[in-house]
Amino acid sequence: MEPLFGKTFNMLSTLMDYRSERNKVITSNIANLDTEGYRPSDYVFKEDLKRALDDRINLKRTHEKHFPNALDELSRNDFEKVTAEEEGVDLDTEMTNLAGNHLMYNLTVELLARKFKGIRNVLTEAK
Repeated sequence: MEPLFGKTFNMLSTLMDYRSERNKVITSNIANLDTEGYRPSDYVFKEDLKRALDDRINLKRTHEKHFPNALDELSRNDFEKVTAEEEGVDLDTEMTNLAGNHLMYNLTVELLARKFKGIRNVLTEAK
């Protein structure tokens, strides 16, 4: 399917999976707001976590006018559930995370819909 959809379709599909899984983790944190000893979790990109821990970013250019696109080969293996060090859930933080994740999910769905719309336009004009 890559010749028809390109790498964008796979990337957006994987990002939707990521946003869906992150939504489950955030809502679980909110549901356990009053659970004593519960430590909040989050679902993050492994590479981003590694970069944050290493505190450095190494970028390479493939061409002098191009930047590399790390999302070209995005897969579910690039995500990881991380448990926070502090105890207790901060409702404001979790609600902010939930709202931000929801907006990003909607953006991903919109981009995917536009991709399909572009393909549909090409197919209807080719008739």
